[in-house]
Amino acid sequence: MSEFLKDLLKDKTNGYSLREVVIAICMLLVVASFVAQLVFNIATPEYMFYSIVSLIAAGCFGYSIERKPNP
Repeated sequence: MSEFLKDLLKDKTNGYSLREVVIAICMLLVVASFVAQLVFNIATPEYMFYSIVSLIAAGCFGYSIERKPNP
């Protein structure tokens, strides 16, 4: 399980990237806010939810246009 989590945080060059860490943290925030809203009836402000989702989308878009460097 820990190898799977370590592989999630690697980029195209097989090195650890801060962008993947930030996207993973944002994904955890979205899931936590969703669970908090369903289970504990705690409302998450819409602008916070949309800003976190837009950060995730920006990270995914940046990853898709990134070129793998030639050695």
